[in-house]
Amino acid sequence: MVIPQARLGIIGGSGLYQMDGLSQVEEVRVDTPFGPPSDVIVVGTLEGQSVAFLPRHGRGHRHSPTEIPARANIWALKSLGVERLISVSAVGSLKDEIKPSDLVVPDQLIDRTKSRVNSFFEGGIVVHAGFADPFCPQLSQLLFQAAQGVGATVHRGGTYVVMEGPLFSTRAESRLYRSWKANIIGMTALPEAKLAREAEMCYATLACATDYDCWHPTEESVTIERVLAILQNNVARAKEIIKRVAVQLSEERQCLCGAALQNAIITAPELIPDEVKRKYQLLVGKYL
Repeated sequence: MVIPQARLGIIGGSGLYQMDGLSQVEEVRVDTPFGPPSDVIVVGTLEGQSVAFLPRHGRGHRHSPTEIPARANIWALKSLGVERLISVSAVGSLKDEIKPSDLVVPDQLIDRTKSRVNSFFEGGIVVHAGFADPFCPQLSQLLFQAAQGVGATVHRGGTYVVMEGPLFSTRAESRLYRSWKANIIGMTALPEAKLAREAEMCYATLACATDYDCWHPTEESVTIERVLAILQNNVARAKEIIKRVAVQLSEERQCLCGAALQNAIITAPELIPDEVKRKYQLLVGKYL
C-alpha cells in the first residue's frame, strides 16, 4: 500500500476537528513507536499543497491536554513527510490589548507543565537541540500576514505560557504570569513545539484568544461556555488563514529548522545501541 505524503501539517485545537477545502482526501492510520496518534490523519490537497490534518484532541474532543499523545502525533506527521507544521490553539489573554476573538502569533514560550514527556530521545541517546526561538520565524510571519489578509485583529510576537491543565488558572497564577509580561496562556503548545524541533519541522502557532483568563477586574472568569462560543467564530477564520498560508509556501525552506539536530546528538555514535539507532532512524538516520 502506498502511504500518501504531505509537506504541510496542521494540528487543530479545540473546535477545529476537520479541515474544509481538501481534495483527494484519504484517511491514514499511522503506527508509531509511541502508540497511536490522537486520531486518524486526513491527507489531501489544499490550494495545490499536500496537507496532513490531525485534530489534537481527537474528533469529539477525547484527549485532555495532559493525555494528548504528542510524541505519537509529531512522529506520525513526520513519517508522512511533513516539514512545516501549523498549530491552532485556543488561549486566554493576559493583556488588555489582546481581546477575546483576537489572534496571536507568538514567538516565545514559558513551560509550566509538569506531567508530560517533552523529548523523543531516551534509552541510550542524548540530544540537546537548540530551543531559544521555539517558533519558526518564517512560518510565523506567513501566518501573521495571512491573518491580516482576512481582516483579523492579529498580534505578532509575544510569550505563550503553557500550563498543565485541564483546570484553568487560579487568580494568583494569572496575576503571576502577567507580572512576567507574558501575553497569552494555554495548555497545548508544549511539548508539541519541542517535539517538532526534534523532528526538524518548522513550527508556528495561530493562537485564538477566547477570554481574559481570570485576572481581569471587569470581565467574568473564564468558562467553557464562553470559550466555545468564541471558538466557533475563530475556527472559520483559522481555516481561511491556513488556506492563504498554503498558497504562499515555497518549495525549499530557508530557515534553520530543518537542521536542528545537526550538532545536537551528544552521545558517541559507537555507544548508541543498534536497536536505538533503528528506533530513531526517522529522526536521526541522516546523522548516524
